[in-house]
Amino acid sequence: MRIWTITAVLAVFWLISGVIGSKPINATSVLVENAISSLPSTNAKQITVSNTEFGLKRVDSKGNVTIFQTKRVPLQEGNTYGWRIKLKNYQGEVKWREVLYLPKPPETWGTDNGEDFSISADGKTSVTRRTQSAPEGVIENFWTIAPGDPVGKHRIEVYIDNRLIGTFQFEVIPVK
Repeated sequence: MRIWTITAVLAVFWLISGVIGSKPINATSVLVENAISSLPSTNAKQITVSNTEFGLKRVDSKGNVTIFQTKRVPLQEGNTYGWRIKLKNYQGEVKWREVLYLPKPPETWGTDNGEDFSISADGKTSVTRRTQSAPEGVIENFWTIAPGDPVGKHRIEVYIDNRLIGTFQFEVIPVK
């Protein structure tokens, strides 16, 4: 009985004196903040974007890749679309993350490289993580239209070190 009484008296004292805070702790935000702060950085210096491109991928007879810039991607099997980001004064490897948002789930998802790739429970969002050599500060990623891909508004977000460095909004349109 004495231990219980002492515990009650101490608890009341701590509540009155502010030892036990009145603001509840949000354990989820603490865990997220700790996870973000403990992630390794790609580079100690701040990464700056000097140019972004989005559109249809074109490869010439010599193998050179260019991007035909557009925000309208024809839903035609084999069309390849994607983004390219030029990082200012950067050379070396870059760890980036791409989030692709679709208006509805496609019939199938797939990647060519067996890379770090995941799909949301509703099937409308994918996350690709890649470490890419960027000797001239250029990172890029492309997708190929496949049967069952949805028409409508799409969005791609690209992150480095959990910092958004590029957003590309576009529409996949039916071919007439």
